[in-house]
Amino acid sequence: MYDTDVMDQLERTVDAVRATLGPELVGTYLHGSAVLGGLAPASDLDVLAVTRRSLGDRQRRSLLRALLEISGLTSTVRPVELTVVVQSEVRPWRFPPAGDFLYGEWLREEYEAGGIPQPGPMPDLALVITMALAGDRPLAGPRPAEVLDPVPHADLVRASVAGIPELLAELDEDTRNVVLTLARIWTTLDTGEIKPKDAAADWALARLPPQHRPVLEHARNLYLTCRYQDEVWSDELKAQIRPHAEDVLTRINDLRRRQE
Repeated sequence: MYDTDVMDQLERTVDAVRATLGPELVGTYLHGSAVLGGLAPASDLDVLAVTRRSLGDRQRRSLLRALLEISGLTSTVRPVELTVVVQSEVRPWRFPPAGDFLYGEWLREEYEAGGIPQPGPMPDLALVITMALAGDRPLAGPRPAEVLDPVPHADLVRASVAGIPELLAELDEDTRNVVLTLARIWTTLDTGEIKPKDAAADWALARLPPQHRPVLEHARNLYLTCRYQDEVWSDELKAQIRPHAEDVLTRINDLRRRQE
């Protein structure tokens, strides 16, 4: 099970969602690393909340204030990623799905400046729902299979590749995460499974030529051993990052064309 700090954060997150949504809350569910293979040092606490209707402006502000206090990036406080979806937007399932509210630490600066999470298209919900169903870890409410429909493989593929341009734009600033996410996308397209990041890296490393392995090996080791602020990339590895990403992207595109 998780340590007391993690359990406290999850409890506070669920309490904030429940206090905000009241009787409109259908359920809250763990997904991501917490259900796929265990939390690494820098893993987010990923939570999906399902509601019966869209949040009002006052509810959005209230939930955001709570999350800004609950989530963080310290030795004892993990980043919380909370996705809220209206059940009727994803059941029956269709693509692209719409999300109602999204909080993540990468958005903190925007939200502290006055931004408020708003509804909008959210292709990643295909991955979030698939992980929530596979993990089967309700934090409140019924089991996820009673609340959510399964996502077809074709839509998993579409969701996986939808974020690639945004990922590549962050390659230099968020190298570890981008490299591992590209490996996971490749793995998902080939196997139909969403694997933990380190397991996806292991899968990809077994299929990469030797010259493109060091970058992914390093990203995997960083994922397993340290937080983002503690990671270091040598100049030698930095020079190999973009060729590695281009090689993996070529493999992803080849798979994508074969599956269309």
